[in-house]
Amino acid sequence: MPEKPDGECSIADDFRSLFIDDYLSADGVVFCSPVYWYGLSAQTKSFFDRTFCYYAASHPDSAQVIRRMSGKRIGLVLSSEETYPGATLGIIHQLQEFSRYTHSEFIGVVRGVGNSRGEVIHDPGLPMQAAEQLGRDLFVRKYTDYRLDMERSGRVWPATD
Repeated sequence: MPEKPDGECSIADDFRSLFIDDYLSADGVVFCSPVYWYGLSAQTKSFFDRTFCYYAASHPDSAQVIRRMSGKRIGLVLSSEETYPGATLGIIHQLQEFSRYTHSEFIGVVRGVGNSRGEVIHDPGLPMQAAEQLGRDLFVRKYTDYRLDMERSGRVWPATD
């Protein structure tokens, strides 16, 4: 990314405000994108690319930006015209890796299928309801990411008896 001598991004637009004021102050974020050529939209991908100016060592506040980028709850909502399950796997993996990289929690993904404005509401997989549920559960949905050397309980869910 092109940088000014003071470490700020040289692209003159409102990204700095979006990232610093909105994204960094949020505890959780749901990224939404149509699927274009089995990837994120250019606008959504650009968000991730543009963050580099702010956490690169050349930025004067990079340590603070890194701290504020970490620990978020991340969700993903995708729409595509294909029902093929593999169509979104690359995007899901990208968000999982972004979450891992930033020490955040990838809470879940919702996918809707349609090919024209408003059509996704007819998807029998009920993505509109699933998206609403993801929003309601973003801060309470259980998240686990076990590693081989971690201690863990023999139960995922608490006993109900």
